[in-house]
Amino acid sequence: MPNSTLPLVVMRSAITPDAEDPAVAFEDAFRRNGWTGTWRSGIYPYHHYHSTAHEVLGVAAGSARVCFGGEGGTELEVAAGDVIVVPAGVAHQLVAEQDGFLVVGAYAGGARWDILRPRAATLEAARERIAAVPQPDSDPVSGAEGALLRLWGNAPP
Repeated sequence: MPNSTLPLVVMRSAITPDAEDPAVAFEDAFRRNGWTGTWRSGIYPYHHYHSTAHEVLGVAAGSARVCFGGEGGTELEVAAGDVIVVPAGVAHQLVAEQDGFLVVGAYAGGARWDILRPRAATLEAARERIAAVPQPDSDPVSGAEGALLRLWGNAPP
């Protein structure tokens, strides 16, 4: 797995899911802050990563255990309201889910995303694409004032 020098960012209870449609609050926040291409689903049950985009995952319902970083990576428990920003190149995999787990995903700045699985033959090309992914202009939850820009070292002066 290529992974990243940028840290995985986990924001606990960052967005309150809507009572009637839990995903809509995440979709609205992500779009408002320039994270587009939203989708609703789960997380693939195998290690995969994106070499062309940073991804945000918002837990709209339920809870899950997700592995980040590939084989031997870190497992995190996530629950409704949590938002996880996954840098390009960081592998992730659903380990277990419960209570109607639902995720809203999106990508920074309208980037086109790909899905790659660990393969040595494609690793060097993937690393080159990852290095070319621009840092986002805004935090998916709090916009230009959000913590993501400071954590990733691209906050405005």
